[in-house]
Formats: sequence, C-alpha cells, structure tokens
Amino acid sequence: MPAVDAALIGAESAPQTFEVERGAVVKLALAIGDPHPDYGEGLAAPPTFPTTFRMAVPGLADLDPARFLHGEQEYEYERPIRAGDRITCVARIANVTEKETRVGTATFVVAEIEGRDDTGERVFTARSTLLVR
Repeated sequence: MPAVDAALIGAESAPQTFEVERGAVVKLALAIGDPHPDYGEGLAAPPTFPTTFRMAVPGLADLDPARFLHGEQEYEYERPIRAGDRITCVARIANVTEKETRVGTATFVVAEIEGRDDTGERVFTARSTLLVR
C-alpha cells in the first residue's frame, strides 16, 4: 500500500490564521524582484504571497520531505492579499492518483489551501501538485 492513498481525499487541517505583515510583504517583493517601490499598509502583496503561509497538509506531515517533488503550483484569487489582512487558511487533500512513470509507480497529490478574510469571504485558493516517491 502506498504511503499516501485516495482515502485521504477530503482530509482537512484545522484552521490557522496568518497576519499579513508589511515587512513580510516587502521581504518577499524584494526577494522576487517585484518592481513595486513600496508595499505600505493596505497595498496588494505579490501574487505568490500564500507560499509564506506554512501549514501541515493532512496525511503528509509525517512523511520525509525528501520523498516529495513539487510539480505544479497555481493560485486563484477573489481579491488581492493586502498588508494588514488576517487570513484564515485550511489545507486539504483535493486528489490522490497513482501513475506509472519511467521509473515506476508514482503518487500524485493535489493539495489545496483556501484562505478567507475576517468576514469569511474567500480571498484565494492555492493548489499544489506534489509527486510522492
């Protein structure tokens, strides 16, 4: 039996709230070479900012990170993330499939993190495709 199987589909983490601090927005913007000169309170964060929200994905937290290969990442936004936001996130397993590759069977896991603001409105959904060896 694989370490990760389809029984995990739908498993969710406990909600976790993140404060979007201006300093973190500026630090990421500088690291990625974002051309915006200033990220003050209320200005939009770079679109990849949810990567800074570190969460354990259900069913994967106990596996050796060396077994993962990050295959794909996408973000879907309802509105920009802004300095000063409080974003509550839940991670879940959206899909698990096995595929034959040239080096044997591999397990592909699609993990989603959904972020909502203090009013409960969805701000973003991040989807990662992970290859588990």
